Amino acid sequence: MRILGIDPGTGILGFGVVDVDNSSYRLIDAGVVTTPAYTNHAERLEDIYDSLTTIIRDSKPDVVSVEKLFFSRNITTAMSVAEARGVALLAARQAKLPIYEYNPMQIKQTLTGYGKADKTQVQEMVRLQLGLKSVPKPDDCADALAAAITHYLMSRVDDRSSKHPD
Repeated sequence: MRILGIDPGTGILGFGVVDVDNSSYRLIDAGVVTTPAYTNHAERLEDIYDSLTTIIRDSKPDVVSVEKLFFSRNITTAMSVAEARGVALLAARQAKLPIYEYNPMQIKQTLTGYGKADKTQVQEMVRLQLGLKSVPKPDDCADALAAAITHYLMSRVDDRSSKHPD
């Protein structure tokens, strides 16, 4: 299974593509889409859409795992991130990919066993799961990879719970 993980953001959107085969992870691609702060907001969203469309076309994921928006005290920032998240969902939907969404607490719980784990703990688990020498940078990239890994682990739980013993 090839999973595209996305950590939404307007200024920096993280992405990570992971192949999973029998609980063995392989990093395919990861990085960030950045848009300059001085650019018109609509242009930034278009750039995110175009970049994600290219990433999807080139990496050919089977599914997309997107981090859900968490409540932000800054409503302007929250709205902007929500719009970037919507663009990411649209790009995945137009590629006819299944979309799965996980909130930050689910990702932390799934990767570390503790829903209030700090970023360092999550990043270290991403590093360990992918067998990397160092934590992926920047943080947005590591968060996107965490979303991808979370989807695989959650799908395994769902598969087990939907199967009935003979």
